[in-house]
Amino acid sequence: MKKILLLGAGRSASSLIQYLLQQAPSENWHITIGDINVDHLRNKLSQLGFAKAIVFNVHDEAQRAAEVSKVDLVISLLPAIFHIEVARECLKQEKHLITASYVSPEFRELHEEAKQKNLTILMESGLDPGIDHMSAMAAIQRVQGMGGHITSFKSYTGGLVAPESDNNPWNYKFSWNPRNVVLAGQGTAKYIKNGEYKYIPYHQLFKRTDELYVEGYGHFDGYANRDSLSYREHYGLQDIPTMLRGTLRRIGYCAAWDVFVQLGLTDDSYGLEGVESMTNRSYLEAFLPPAASTDETLQQRLCRYLGIAPEGEILEKLEWIGLFEETPIEMQAATPAQVLEKILVGKWKLEPGDKDMIVMQHLFEYELNGEQHELTSSLVVLGDDSVQTAMAKTVGLPVGILAKLLLQGKIDRRGVIIPIYPDLYEPVLEELKGYGVDFVEEEKVKAAH
Repeated sequence: MKKILLLGAGRSASSLIQYLLQQAPSENWHITIGDINVDHLRNKLSQLGFAKAIVFNVHDEAQRAAEVSKVDLVISLLPAIFHIEVARECLKQEKHLITASYVSPEFRELHEEAKQKNLTILMESGLDPGIDHMSAMAAIQRVQGMGGHITSFKSYTGGLVAPESDNNPWNYKFSWNPRNVVLAGQGTAKYIKNGEYKYIPYHQLFKRTDELYVEGYGHFDGYANRDSLSYREHYGLQDIPTMLRGTLRRIGYCAAWDVFVQLGLTDDSYGLEGVESMTNRSYLEAFLPPAASTDETLQQRLCRYLGIAPEGEILEKLEWIGLFEETPIEMQAATPAQVLEKILVGKWKLEPGDKDMIVMQHLFEYELNGEQHELTSSLVVLGDDSVQTAMAKTVGLPVGILAKLLLQGKIDRRGVIIPIYPDLYEPVLEELKGYGVDFVEEEKVKAAH
């Protein structure tokens, strides 16, 4: 019997838990699920002889050591900052580890030790990063296998709201950690276009968007992610003239979000004074210059300060979230970003009947036999409900499939790795199709100039 310890039972874990429980009887697994709160799992697991839930505190060294020692594989869906503690424990106890998060510099330092101990630390195995790597590599290797030379690669992913649940002017609801949404894009975006390095500082990021089209779902805005350049090496595209990775939102979202960025409402670096007595309105007011005249409204002040059209969609979006209202914030201490998050969570929650949507699109350009080709590869996944979300499916299922492959002895790569190799991504992409996670490709030859 193989034993699995899954750490993290939050929103994004629902599909992974379902997958592991379905596979456990035939694969002869025993599964322990640990998190700070596991009450929602007790009933579900109490009838199963092969699974249990435990209250788990990642910072409790004794508990961490004890639980890791009992298993063959640890899967961590905890917040990314906690993975490193888990990873060090896995190395000490010589256990494999899978996570959905980015490989950080601290993780790179573990690579040699993991290899020496014959261990696999498999990361970036969820949606983005994860399915994006796997599907991109499948396309890249196919094009290169035909003798094609890739000249441009752009890849965008968005966690959005499904069309039937899209009922607010932002065309957006939270399907993952709201804090990450509020802090998205901070730092400088780096990419390469036509052989020239490009940099977009945070205060310009949401002004400089690309428009994309997905068949059946319409138009989207894409903004650049922080670092697109480091992926050239992963994908074997060191000399590519154009490479960009980005995030998708519905048209109009980025222009309105830019208001928060310009005002400083997404700043998480300091605490606000007097936040305990603030309302939404006084919070906004704290970031605006004085009125031009006694009869100038708060809306007019904002429009004048940022050059926004007083009658436009941006103001409509800001009014809809209640930014100008005297709603008490009811926080004892908070950064500007934390206040903004609280305001938005109240408005952008997935309601019980709501469904979310994942959209991913890869755009390739390549040369083959003297012709210029364009290849567009698009993925749309819809959630079943507010628990079995598209986000949970696309993060959890690839992690679960890779866990199965590892425990079946079909993954023999060791060290800190990501799923960019055919022996990893081919079986995952194939099995994902059975869950409706399947890319639609469209290819055309560009007319010669």
